[in-house]
Amino acid sequence: MIAEKEGEQSSELIRGVGLTSATSLNMIDMIGVGPFITIPLIIAAMQGPQAMLGWIFGALLVICDGLVWAELGAALPGSGGSYRYLREIYGADKFGRLMSFLFIWQLTFSAPLSIASGSIGLSQYASYLVPSLSTTYAKHEATLNLPLFGSLSISLLITAGTFVAMATCVVAVFLLYRRITIISRLGYLLWGGVLITIVWIIFAGVTNFDSAKAFDFPPDAFTLSPAFFSGLGAAMLVALYDYWGYYNVCFFGGEVKNPGYTIPRAVIYSILAVAAIYIVMNISILGILDWRELAELGKPENADARQYVISTFMEKLYGKWAGYVATVLIMWTAFASVFSLLLGYSRVPYAAANDGNYFKIFSRVHPKHKFPYVSLLVMGAVATAFCTLRLADVIAALVIIRLLVQFLAQTVGVVVLRIRRPDLPRPFRMWLYPLPALLAFCGFIFVIFNRPNYQKAVKYALALIIIGLIIYLIRSYKRGEYPFTKKSEAVS
Repeated sequence: MIAEKEGEQSSELIRGVGLTSATSLNMIDMIGVGPFITIPLIIAAMQGPQAMLGWIFGALLVICDGLVWAELGAALPGSGGSYRYLREIYGADKFGRLMSFLFIWQLTFSAPLSIASGSIGLSQYASYLVPSLSTTYAKHEATLNLPLFGSLSISLLITAGTFVAMATCVVAVFLLYRRITIISRLGYLLWGGVLITIVWIIFAGVTNFDSAKAFDFPPDAFTLSPAFFSGLGAAMLVALYDYWGYYNVCFFGGEVKNPGYTIPRAVIYSILAVAAIYIVMNISILGILDWRELAELGKPENADARQYVISTFMEKLYGKWAGYVATVLIMWTAFASVFSLLLGYSRVPYAAANDGNYFKIFSRVHPKHKFPYVSLLVMGAVATAFCTLRLADVIAALVIIRLLVQFLAQTVGVVVLRIRRPDLPRPFRMWLYPLPALLAFCGFIFVIFNRPNYQKAVKYALALIIIGLIIYLIRSYKRGEYPFTKKSEAVS
């Protein structure tokens, strides 16, 4: 069944993405606007330069999880990523159908939020160039009261920059509305801008580095107290948001050349490269800017001040012109991330629709350029609408929803698949199996529950899961699908 499905996808989609393209698309997905706006947040979480532990332990966690993605991506190399993996792991016509539906359900919210976060971040840096983009036109607090969960609120914000964020989504859709081989070449161009940005920031930090400032730890920095572990959990949550994207190649696996070779290497290479970049870059920044100032910027009441920390960093070192140039480069980086995210996520509803587990219209492929154009257009439209949300409000909820619905089920699932399908060809096998999967699972649990005010984000995630479960059960009952399949149908 798996081979047949993959064959179907291969006949529709073009396998035109090689290792270099796949790795660069992963990396531009990972190095979006995230690390440039979250530095104050991660410093504030631990109140000192020891916040670097958040990026270090975060890197170790995503390496463990990356090995999960690498094995699954090589064994099940069609488009769809986690949708495909959860379906096959837990049974395509049984519990896997529910799990894959819940994944698509949460992706309906989390994927456009991810894309919108990059677009909003781009618009916030744009306000360094055009301060009037910070002008607020409207604010609204939407509240929904649910039984058991109480009041759930969403903050809507319309500024001049909101329209820049929306335009970013529209331009990304326009550029992606073409053949995958052309998109690979666009990926190289975008990655070039990302690389220039990172190299310049690291060079500026290293050549002006002050070790006394970078390692100015407070007296209780490494005291293993409840506050230390709570701060570490909050710092790792932000680090996960910054690292995410190492799995992007898995979502368009049906368009990857030699996927059993390419997918695992693209995942692992991108994690190692980006982890090294983040750690060096952030130590360099701590050697220039006082961590106390950064921690102050990380407070909620100073949200506007942290919109363009890197621009301020460059302006301090070289003058206003450097702040302008850095801002343009970071906007380029943010757009590259939006481009890569939209490319990967637009392939997931397509894969689900091919299985009959999502609306049939999403299975449509462009007759000439052979890409899932309906899925791309819908995902871009929803992301454009989500640009009206506050950037700070999406990060915690986004991470927790993904961890509960997708990542925990997948880390357990790689072990389940080994047991259920020992005969499945595995071009790549997880190193030190099953230790990385176990460490990833424990690390995700730590991040979910070991943070200040963790209940709020968990409540949102659980509400989303329960609503999705109800929708699935109603839909399955009407269609006579699992768990309402008749015994005779199940046997046949």
